[in-house]
Amino acid sequence: MAVPALTKTHPVADELAQLLFEGADRERVHGAWRRLVSGKEFAYRPGLPPEERTALSYERLRLLNDAAGDPVELAADPYRLAGLHEWTGPVDGGLTTLASIHYNLFLGSVLDHDGGRDRDLSAFTSLRRTGTFLCTELEHGNDVASMETVAVFDRATGGFHLTTPTPGARKFMPNTSLTGGPKTAVVAARLVVDGEDQGTFLFLTPLSDESGHLPGVRVRPLPQRTGTPVDHCLTSFDRVWLPREALLEAEHGRLGADGTLASSLGNRRKRLLRSINRVTMGKLCMSAGTLGMSRAALTIAVRYAHSRFLAGPKAGDRIPLAAHRSHHGRLLHALATAYAMTFLHRSLVSRFAVHAEEDRAEVEREVAVAKGWITWQARAITTECRERCGAQGLFPANGLADLPLNIEGGITAEGDNLVIWVKAASEMVFGHQGVRAGESGDPEGRELTELPFLRDLLAEAERIWQDRARTALREGPSGDPVGRWNATSDAALEMVSAHARLQAADAFLAAAARAEDPRAGFLMRSLCRLFLLRQLGEHTGDLLAEGRLTPDHVRALPKTVDTLVGELAPHLMTLVDAFDLPAEVLSGIPIASGGSVGADEGGDESEDGWEEAEVGAGVSVRV
Repeated sequence: MAVPALTKTHPVADELAQLLFEGADRERVHGAWRRLVSGKEFAYRPGLPPEERTALSYERLRLLNDAAGDPVELAADPYRLAGLHEWTGPVDGGLTTLASIHYNLFLGSVLDHDGGRDRDLSAFTSLRRTGTFLCTELEHGNDVASMETVAVFDRATGGFHLTTPTPGARKFMPNTSLTGGPKTAVVAARLVVDGEDQGTFLFLTPLSDESGHLPGVRVRPLPQRTGTPVDHCLTSFDRVWLPREALLEAEHGRLGADGTLASSLGNRRKRLLRSINRVTMGKLCMSAGTLGMSRAALTIAVRYAHSRFLAGPKAGDRIPLAAHRSHHGRLLHALATAYAMTFLHRSLVSRFAVHAEEDRAEVEREVAVAKGWITWQARAITTECRERCGAQGLFPANGLADLPLNIEGGITAEGDNLVIWVKAASEMVFGHQGVRAGESGDPEGRELTELPFLRDLLAEAERIWQDRARTALREGPSGDPVGRWNATSDAALEMVSAHARLQAADAFLAAAARAEDPRAGFLMRSLCRLFLLRQLGEHTGDLLAEGRLTPDHVRALPKTVDTLVGELAPHLMTLVDAFDLPAEVLSGIPIASGGSVGADEGGDESEDGWEEAEVGAGVSVRV
């Protein structure tokens, strides 16, 4: 079998790519970012120490800014902002973090408040100053409602004194070092007027200039973490004076000249959530970055599976790794999940972009649920792909080794996955109406190949776990809220998990219905069927007990899955070609372009390039 070509020619892959990448809006949302990462400036650079890798990410941020068009318009466009993360994620995790902070959390927060567009933003849009976002504190992670940083209103000047009152209130992990040039932050702090806490607001705060950090700004670098390095620091403030215009105001809070706060929201918690509203878009950005990493990992692993040969069943035979069910089956299950993740993400970006105010709470919950599911699946997929590439997958030059560690950052950023799922679960136990009993119909005569039947079975699984959670909550120990939730949380989290997968299946089915080429439609439906069958596997006992599956269905499930995998296996390359990873990127990854790390290094096998090492009784190898 020949090494796969680096340019795709299959028309089915083209249509699949159209379905995956926004259809008619594909060029506007993805074009600039795809071209950007194709450049030589984004090629893998071996051997850089952490400090230089971080500096490189800032250099690339400037290249990205040049390609962005109007940065203000980018920050206001959820589609392009998410697309940015999908394409930078696989090539530079540090850049993805920096871009997410600068364009979404920093610039987006400024724009979302009164007068955002009336401010002089040129220093930030030109990247003369990089923006950062300071919310989480050392002792207050997801519990941002307990943050301690204060901005005390100074009646004499009309400004504020920004102060970190305790060591535990230091802002944790922002990119506030001097690397990358001067920086300005949006800082979340409690507004205190005449000793009264008015709630948490955002304050525009310069941190450094060309000479170093500004007076009163204390920055301590944190130890290197896993994944691509970023200049994470601890940051605190010692009575840093800020002018009146530093306060970012909107209808949720405006401060009068006399120190009176006018707010459309009745309590401080709601003011906090409105102030840090950009975190919801951040969840979509984090999900998008890990989506791009998943698709890149699958492209690399599938190409390697077709170009790596091993001994066949007959003497002298050589067959590719991709010929083995134990190999291509795992990749196909991961592919089905990656397609489902992508379509779920597309549906939520669209929903977020147009949602009405009355739908805000539900949309924010759906985004949080999807963020947890997508990033967890991304970690599993990239780990699977790394393993399927054996020892070659351990070399960063092959584009896989860093991905699972970079995804760990996405799992924790913008709300730790488990925490945001627990919040969603508590809201959904009684605040969400899933499928009702009996809607999935009589299972007799239904086939495991019927997509509507499979979809309804997954909806039934969600209902089963919701019923269990409701029962557990009602029967929990009275007078003990924590005890009641402890008795409920496992079932409630299973409900959330089933809900996420059901939403992904629905988005997948909707995308499959848009396919125009019959061959693309066949692949989409088959891959969606494989996804659904995989999700249902863990629920067969419950579905059988509830009369939604028959014993024959349960017996037939493994064979149905195996048959489907066999039908899809010949189309592995087409399915990953649709991910549209640029040829320039693939050609720089040895195992994605028919090679391997070390294959062309060291010249000939002369004594200059090889040494014999004795490893045991009379046995020697070349090293």
